Amino acid sequence: MITAQLLCPKCQTPLPAISEPGRERHECIACGVISEIETFPAFFQQAAVGQAGERILIEGEAGCFYHSDKKATVHCSGCGRFLCALCDVELNGQHLCLGCLESNQRKGQLAELETRRTVYDSAALSLALWPILIWPFTLVTAPIAAFLAVLSWFRPNSLVRGGRLRSIVALVIATAQIAGWVVLFGSLFLKQQ
Repeated sequence: MITAQLLCPKCQTPLPAISEPGRERHECIACGVISEIETFPAFFQQAAVGQAGERILIEGEAGCFYHSDKKATVHCSGCGRFLCALCDVELNGQHLCLGCLESNQRKGQLAELETRRTVYDSAALSLALWPILIWPFTLVTAPIAAFLAVLSWFRPNSLVRGGRLRSIVALVIATAQIAGWVVLFGSLFLKQQ
């Protein structure tokens, strides 16, 4: 596996080499700053080298839509424009131009380029906790919080953090609030009879 060298964020002194993904703590030998480093497998992979577009050498060859002097190598799967090696973006076996890539991402048609997600567990926890300050709101928000907590189990986690603790806490609080309302309405109903 490839090893990688990182620098201290304060003094730029090299830290010990990292050879595998994971979380490590390192103290800088020069300034004493402790750095917590979390590395992912992609950190150790070599970056793919892009290709420069080939110049058109023979008259009548198809040229790139964006670079008329570059030889077209593929056509865009979305719009059909001819693309040189420089403009070609291959994604799941499709060749796309930059315009189609941006358009499909805006429309949400490219899940592979997902840059954000709704974090249902955080929404559930907020809906369970904030209305406690004005407790009558919990009559409405507790069932919604419970629904979002359960929904978070079936949706992908956040892109930056994992865990289900927020969902569990939100579900417990929302269930307690719902139980409180059931007890309150049950006792009022029994008093009327």
